[in-house]
Amino acid sequence: MKHKHLLCITALAFVGVIWISGNAQAEPLPLPRISLGVETATEPREVATSLQILFLLTVLSLAPAILILTTSFTRIVLVLSFLRSGLATQQVPPNQVIIGLALFLTLFVMAPYWSQANVQALQPYLAGEISAEEALDLGAKPFREFMFKETRERDLALFISMAGLPQPEGPEDIPTRVLIPSFIISELKTAFEIGFLLYIPFLIIDMVVASTLMSMGMLMLPPVMISLPFKLLLFILVDGWHLVARALVQSF
Repeated sequence: MKHKHLLCITALAFVGVIWISGNAQAEPLPLPRISLGVETATEPREVATSLQILFLLTVLSLAPAILILTTSFTRIVLVLSFLRSGLATQQVPPNQVIIGLALFLTLFVMAPYWSQANVQALQPYLAGEISAEEALDLGAKPFREFMFKETRERDLALFISMAGLPQPEGPEDIPTRVLIPSFIISELKTAFEIGFLLYIPFLIIDMVVASTLMSMGMLMLPPVMISLPFKLLLFILVDGWHLVARALVQSF
């Protein structure tokens, strides 16, 4: 009886496989086909279009660097990294959370400037009212205003002198290639200043815990193991994430 049951099960499985394969052959799944080709341009307009596509691909490849170095992302991610180091929580929060929070705070801070660039440059360009060069100039204006607002005059003067440019009469005389590095080092200095202020309360807790352990003769007990719960408790009681996020947004 066992052999008969086994033969029946095998036969049914074989029939099922044949039925499935028959249906698969009868109804093939539609698969997309992607084709890329290079053809000879016959008109100057086609050459210009190809050059515009090449320029767009170049800009897209540099998009991460543009996002990091011309927006508020640099300051925010550095301050959050200093905060994690001050808490001494190793990899908590992880890098993905730190970068994600910095990215969304950057979107929040830069939303008015992106909206202004969209209205003044992108939409008129898509409607065919202005050229690509005019769209780039108009789209860069809101971001230049943001960078000028956050850049120190000393940093601007440094790169203007290194570039060998004459004394500018106004912001419009300063090229973007000079403004961007000036903005970056200004943001680095501001982020380090905020990070230093964040370190102070955590440093005080570490010093108090280390002095207490030394006075009690517990030299073999790591002070970090004792100070970490107190730092976390202090950070929770003052609603630290709320204060840090609010301070970062209001610093721009």
